[in-house]
Amino acid sequence: MDIQAWATVAILLAAVVLFVSERVRMDVVALLVLVALAALRILTPTQALSGFSNETTLTVAAMFVLGAGVQHTGALQPLGRLLERIRQPWLLTLSVMMVVAVLSAFINNTAMVAVFLPLILAVCARNGMSASRVLMPMAFASQMGGVATLIGTSSNLLVDTLAQQRGMRPFGMFEFSLLGAVSTAVGIAYMMLVGRWLLPARRDAELTQAWQLGKYITELRVMPDSPLIGHSVAEAKLAEDHGIFVLELLRGDAHMGSPRAQPIAAGDILLARGDWGALDLLRERQRLELEPEFQLHDSDFGKGEGVLAEVMIAPGSRLIGQTLAELDFRWSYNATVLAMHRRGQVLREQLREVRLNPGDVLLLLLPATELVVIRKHSGLIVLSEREHAAAAHQRAPLALGIVLAVVVVAALNWLPIMIAALLGCLLMGATRCIDTTTAYEAVDWKVIVLLGAIMPLGLALDHTGVTRLFAGAVLGTIGHYGPWAMLLTVYLMTALLTEMMGHIASVVLMVSVAVSTAAGMHVDARPFLVAVAFAASTSFATPVGYQTNTMVCSAGGYRFTDFAKVGIPLILLFCAIAMLLIPRLWPF
Repeated sequence: MDIQAWATVAILLAAVVLFVSERVRMDVVALLVLVALAALRILTPTQALSGFSNETTLTVAAMFVLGAGVQHTGALQPLGRLLERIRQPWLLTLSVMMVVAVLSAFINNTAMVAVFLPLILAVCARNGMSASRVLMPMAFASQMGGVATLIGTSSNLLVDTLAQQRGMRPFGMFEFSLLGAVSTAVGIAYMMLVGRWLLPARRDAELTQAWQLGKYITELRVMPDSPLIGHSVAEAKLAEDHGIFVLELLRGDAHMGSPRAQPIAAGDILLARGDWGALDLLRERQRLELEPEFQLHDSDFGKGEGVLAEVMIAPGSRLIGQTLAELDFRWSYNATVLAMHRRGQVLREQLREVRLNPGDVLLLLLPATELVVIRKHSGLIVLSEREHAAAAHQRAPLALGIVLAVVVVAALNWLPIMIAALLGCLLMGATRCIDTTTAYEAVDWKVIVLLGAIMPLGLALDHTGVTRLFAGAVLGTIGHYGPWAMLLTVYLMTALLTEMMGHIASVVLMVSVAVSTAAGMHVDARPFLVAVAFAASTSFATPVGYQTNTMVCSAGGYRFTDFAKVGIPLILLFCAIAMLLIPRLWPF
């Protein structure tokens, strides 16, 4: 290998390390890769930026907007009302999986989960069901359905584009449908017969009232007339009598040592954790107030028009990484942040200084009129609220008709998929199914940047010959066992890389390997490309492998091991289906 090839390998290894460590955001890693390839002159500036003009990047952005149009017009609310009538937990799980799988073949699966997540939480709370038995199957079903069509997932679109760049014929809109339908049916059967017994049933992660999710952390300031003054937390028996746990005692800028033993003084701030009802009751009885930095007053609790809403930070939200102080919900939405919930982590710093993560849940007090604005924010998912009534928008049939028209036009090859999708976005705006601001907010720009910036890495691997060398090494080890063994190797490598790096980066790397491997074996590359698309689109083993997994992780109270326990057998089952069907549907 020459110096450029070694440099490309070094860039690739550095990217893999950063992807796996998760210390740097994936889109930032992709941009670093792009800059390094251009700075070292491995690629020209035009080649380095080619990913942003790629039709896959534009199509994925358009699909985000189309999905948001369906979501914001309430087009799926009639289905939600039907699901609300189901009382049996197993039937609810089965129904949700079937509905979500079908719709995810045509509508962005992240939007699908965002629509059904609050509905499932409310239904489970009202009927005393365990939401953790439903949410993970729903997230998995959204991925299963996505592989059934070319537009169902960005992985399929990306594989199609990269294949065409190498001179191969494009995939059809429904070319994946038989494989996707069989896999979805088997996957749903697995979740109902086996997976449901592996799923946790954690009651602490469910809504116990129409607006309460679980343990929150908030800040309570000790007022001058509080009966707690002069007593320690242990003496006040806050945990024993109220179920409230004081994590830190803040006095000025200092964190007082031994918060349970330290005598409480006027003006101290108690960083307390507990159910919101218990926290609010303690505030009233012990003459405490929420930290004034939240700008909350007792009168706010008595306002009839006030709504308590639980809002989750969605994956890809522009709010991620910002603090409550920087965002200032009071200024933006006339909302007060009462408390925060972060699954699997106990916060020990002032809430205004906590940087938001995907899945964080904020308890907001806001006017009912502002809830409409919150619902339109693509980076926020309203999980529940008191006294809300949402009606289906009159333009819902238009939104569904536009999405259906995009699918039909693209399937019949009347227009390229990218043009059909962009035309659908224009129609969404022209018919006022979605406004311009909402459309821009609906696009997950981190995904778009990741797509555009990481694609040139595959180009560099090809141009420097690294892919051919790697494929040759794999062929030398596995090739003599035949194309079936090589197909299995490609599938498992893609699945593993997807869990570590995400589906977009794994597709870019493995498409090059798949094509080079097929050329070395003198067989058709199409079955290998299908294996890459299928393995990258079905990431079940970790909560970070796919966005839908991240969205349900906190709300369902799942741990990392829950996904591995349920997801790894499902990945192996899908692998077996792929090895059985792919060579028959796409012969070598």
